Amino acid sequence: MNSRTALSVNLNKVALVRNTRHLGIPSVTRAAALCLGAGAQGITVHPRPDARHIRADDVHALHAQLAQEWPQAEFNIEGNPFHNLMDFVRRLRPQQATFVPDSEGQFTSDHGWSFPEDLQRLRPLVAETREHGVRVSLFMDPVPEAMAHARAVGADRVELYTEGYARAFGTPRQEAVLRQYALAAQAALDAGLAVNAGHDLNRENLTLFLATVPGVSEVSIGHAFIADALELGYAAATRAYLDCIARAFP
Repeated sequence: MNSRTALSVNLNKVALVRNTRHLGIPSVTRAAALCLGAGAQGITVHPRPDARHIRADDVHALHAQLAQEWPQAEFNIEGNPFHNLMDFVRRLRPQQATFVPDSEGQFTSDHGWSFPEDLQRLRPLVAETREHGVRVSLFMDPVPEAMAHARAVGADRVELYTEGYARAFGTPRQEAVLRQYALAAQAALDAGLAVNAGHDLNRENLTLFLATVPGVSEVSIGHAFIADALELGYAAATRAYLDCIARAFP
């Protein structure tokens, strides 16, 4: 079974609220400091081309903050490598880049890469990213047969897109859907990939997911985390999610 899974907090929704005014609050760097200070192992951002939440200057500010104050923390930048992600990879060289096949105006991430269709166009960008010393994770649907292709393209990890699990949680479909994620994760591990997970994970469904799905190295959680932080505060929300993770590994 897994060793303890790392928690990476996605700060997009903090920036979304800030962007509704011109006051600079709430601060994404302050949010990062409070989450990391409470034990989170990383920070995730997904800067989209329209800058509707995280903006380019946020990415640079967070990168500098983590390098100076939290050098042990992981900075994970998500995005489409055919849009704006590679600009950040080339300039900042974060610890991890998560390639996500979003369209420019997409509401939120809602599907993974398709293989073998996307293999050839992804391969040079994956290679370039790794040459910069940046780990590559590919956002993937829970399709076991696709994991060998993700490895063939040169990726280090896959991030399992977990909205399907979140929707099935607490329904008669839960067991079957969860089994599909477990099979996909095992296929990734067998192909030599590490496994991340994210999208609609929350305090109710996270523990079961990690207790059932093998080898999850990291979860990236944003929307539910920020919703909880509005009630609990950043530090308490961080501790609550770390407790969910701990309960998966008694």
